Amino acid sequence: MSCFSEHFSSLPLAALVQRSLDTNEAALAALLERGQATSLEAFASLISPQAARHLERLAQQAQRLTQRHFGKTIRLFAPLYLSNHCINTCKYCGFSRQNAIPRITIPVETVVEETQKLARQGFRSLLLVAGEHPKFVNNGYLKTCVEHCLPLMPSLSLELGPLETDAYLPFVKAGCEGLVVYQETYHCPTYEQMHTAGPKRDYTWRLDTPERAYAAGFRRLGIGALLGLYDWRYEALALAAHAQYLTLKCWKSLISISFSRLRPADGSFHPDPRYQMTDREWVQLICAIRLFLPYAQLVLSTREPAHLRDGLVTLGITTMSAGSSTEPGGYDAFDESDWRPLKEQPGEQFHIADDRSPKQIASMIQSKGYDPVWKDADLSLMTERKGEPQQPDPTQSAQPSITIVANGKTFTASHRERLAEFAKRFNMPLGQLVVERNRQALTPDEARQTILEEGDQLELIRIVAGG
Repeated sequence: MSCFSEHFSSLPLAALVQRSLDTNEAALAALLERGQATSLEAFASLISPQAARHLERLAQQAQRLTQRHFGKTIRLFAPLYLSNHCINTCKYCGFSRQNAIPRITIPVETVVEETQKLARQGFRSLLLVAGEHPKFVNNGYLKTCVEHCLPLMPSLSLELGPLETDAYLPFVKAGCEGLVVYQETYHCPTYEQMHTAGPKRDYTWRLDTPERAYAAGFRRLGIGALLGLYDWRYEALALAAHAQYLTLKCWKSLISISFSRLRPADGSFHPDPRYQMTDREWVQLICAIRLFLPYAQLVLSTREPAHLRDGLVTLGITTMSAGSSTEPGGYDAFDESDWRPLKEQPGEQFHIADDRSPKQIASMIQSKGYDPVWKDADLSLMTERKGEPQQPDPTQSAQPSITIVANGKTFTASHRERLAEFAKRFNMPLGQLVVERNRQALTPDEARQTILEEGDQLELIRIVAGG
C-alpha cells in the first residue's frame, strides 16, 4: 500500500514555490473571487507576495469558511509533559540529548495530580507529551499514565516518537483519541542537518507516521511544521499537501494542522534569519490553509504572543492551548489562584510566549463572541448531565428519547424522528450539519433518510446554524 512518502517524492514543490513568487494580480483575482482554493497551485497563489496585499480579504474569507464549518467555537486543550529524556540530537529543541538540562520523568502519581489540577482549571482535553525514549513505551509507563488520566480527562492525545502500528494499538485500546507528530521540516536536506543523531534522523519513517497511527485506530491525527527552519512557502506547500493526502486517505479521522514558529529554547541554536517569518506572512498562511482545507482543525499554541492569538480567534483557528507549561512536572509549581509558576522552569522544551491563565484565555474568547469548548461533543457525553435538568420538549409526548450533544448544548429527539425533522425543529439546515453514526460521517442525503431509533446514539460534531 502506498504511503505519503511515495506521493511526496513526486510533488513539484520547487516549481510551486516559484509559481507562488510569480503570481500576478490577474491570476489572483479569480481565485479571490471564488474564496476557496481547490488545488496546490491555487494554494501557492494564496501564499504569494501578491496575495499579501489582499490580507484583509483573505482574512474575511477565512472567517466565513471557519464559521460555516465550525461555528463560533474554539476548542481548548492543555499539554502535559511527562518526560524530557530523549535519545535524539535535534539542534533546535530544548530536549535535545546534548543540552545540559535537568532530565525528568515524572512518576505516575504526579501525572495524576497534574491532570487533576488541569481538570480543576476546566480542561477536558489533554495532550500527553514525552521526549523520544524507548523505555517509556516498552516498560508500560505511558500506557499506565493513559489509564490513570482517562477517568479525569475524557479526551487524550499523545505526542511521542514514531512507532509501528502494533505499538500504538494498546494506547488506542486504552482510550486515546489522537496522535500528534510534527515533521518539523519537510525539506529533506534541512531535516538531515537539524537531526544529527538518534532515530529521528529517519525522515521517511517520521513522514509516514500518521498513516500507521490511523491504521491503529486513532480518531485524531495532528501534523505540523516548525516554521523558521527553512523557506516558509516550501514548508507550507508540503504541509498543505500532507494534510490534503491524509484527509482523503485517513477519512475516518479528524486532521489537525499546527503552524508553530521557532521559539527560544535551551541550547546554542540560532535560526537562519533568511527563514524568519513575519507576523503578516504567518497570518496569511493560516488564512490560505483555511481556504484550501475548510474542514481541517487549525491549532494555535502558546508559542505565539497574546495579541496575535487574540486576533486569530475570529479568523481560521479552531483549537488553542492555554495556560501551558513545557517542563515535565511544571504544573506542580503553578498557583491555582492565578495560574502562575512559582519557580523557574529550567527543563522547558521551548519558552512560552502567552502565559495567561486558562480562565483568562476563555474570557478573551468569550469577549469576541465565541464559545470556549473544553471538550468536543462525542459518545462520552451522550448521557444526562449531573446537575443540569433536561428541559422537556413541548412538541413531543412522553416517549423514549435520544440525547444529542452538540457544541456544548443538549437536545433531545424522540425515536422514529427523521433527522431532517430534527434539524427543522431546531432551525438547523440539514446540509450544514455534520452527523456521525458509529463514528462514520453521513452525507446530507444519508442523514436525511436516517431515523432515530430507540437507543440510537448519534454524534453531531459540527453545527453552523441555529445551535
